[in-house]
Amino acid sequence: MAIELARVQALPKPWGVADLRPWSKASPDDGRLVGELWYERSGGAASAPSLLLKLLFTSQPLSIQVHPDDAYAQSMGLACGKTEAWYILSAAPGAKIALGLKERLTSRQLREAVDDGSIVRHIAWRTVLPGDAVFVPAGTVHAIGAGLVIAEIQQRSDATFRMFDFGRKRDLHVARAIAVADAGPADGGLKPKRLTDERTLLASNPHFAFERIVLAPGAALSLESERETWLLVVNGSARTGKFGVAIGDAVFAQLDRVEVQAGRDGMVCLVAYTGVGGPVPQRLAEPGAADAGGPEEMQLATSLARTKAAPANGHVGTLL
Repeated sequence: MAIELARVQALPKPWGVADLRPWSKASPDDGRLVGELWYERSGGAASAPSLLLKLLFTSQPLSIQVHPDDAYAQSMGLACGKTEAWYILSAAPGAKIALGLKERLTSRQLREAVDDGSIVRHIAWRTVLPGDAVFVPAGTVHAIGAGLVIAEIQQRSDATFRMFDFGRKRDLHVARAIAVADAGPADGGLKPKRLTDERTLLASNPHFAFERIVLAPGAALSLESERETWLLVVNGSARTGKFGVAIGDAVFAQLDRVEVQAGRDGMVCLVAYTGVGGPVPQRLAEPGAADAGGPEEMQLATSLARTKAAPANGHVGTLL
């Protein structure tokens, strides 16, 4: 049983930023740019989670890269591959991500495109806006452009094969990247699914489910975290058990109940949990029937969440 206020680790990156506000006041002691914030369990003896929640901050494009699936990663002696999903928190005008290629290439054509730099023109760039969700299965060639703040949930693996790094002098892993890449167009992107007035399913796959929850001022949420669960506040504030949380704070829970009370401005949070084992059951899309004299119930794939509505004049806002 565990409910923990997550510990935050700042990672310097050449494409990072100096100012992380309002998400964090963290910065490396040597003044380098911060590109990622990793959320870790706070207990020193805590078992390692199977998901990694992070924030990314970009002032330059990241490398064009690809991640292996579980089978390839395990053939290298790693525990798992890396499938991930992104939620766009902030985007400068015209900010872009790349997902897949514009047309299918052979392995030889892909190698030539990497070698001569034309891979930058072959990948499928698309403009993104705050509130967009992006699913990046293992094997998808992808990149993240400048001017973005992104919340990412992923399998807990750092298996990244860089194909092209925009002139930065970092190691590339071209042979492995070509071996695992699906060198063709990617799916057109996620279509978030409204489950209830409060809940939107952003992504669901065998590794995790990813949701956005919007609570009106004063609304309450009781989350039975039967499986590993991460909650990240992206707007407003709340009380989660004994912890007060605001923008940029995250909570880890497992085999425990998390009582969440939205603050006076309401709260928007992202929630990710394991143990889906496939698409979320259809019953997720159906509002639960209210108990007599009690709050409405909503069945999650791995937990039971109950919400108690805010006063009638409460305002519910979304990031879409």
